[in-house]
Amino acid sequence: MHTALIVEDTLTERETFASCLRRGGLNVLTANTGEEALEKISTHKPDVIILDVVLPGRSGFELCRELKADAETSKIPVVMCSTKSTDMDKFWGMKQGADAYIPKPVDQEELLRTVNQLIKG
Repeated sequence: MHTALIVEDTLTERETFASCLRRGGLNVLTANTGEEALEKISTHKPDVIILDVVLPGRSGFELCRELKADAETSKIPVVMCSTKSTDMDKFWGMKQGADAYIPKPVDQEELLRTVNQLIKG
């Protein structure tokens, strides 16, 4: 069974994403901050990361850039989900190495479809 790590500081969003992915048959790990995400990634290598842009401490953009620059984590697909949804935000997210960018409010079917496509490669 594949595992998704959701990095989201808003409880409601985190729970919504988690239930959607669980219904899709994935194991789900969650983190509130970039630092917590890095701890979880080091102990439970996820198959995909769902990443908010606006987080306490480091931004999702910074975390994505860091993950994609590290040989240990560079191959893990990253789906950015954010209220920052202008074309420039999406462009910048993809420049940081994101594999997909879904604006909030997130369409749950689109999220699940995107995650499954990235996991199956």
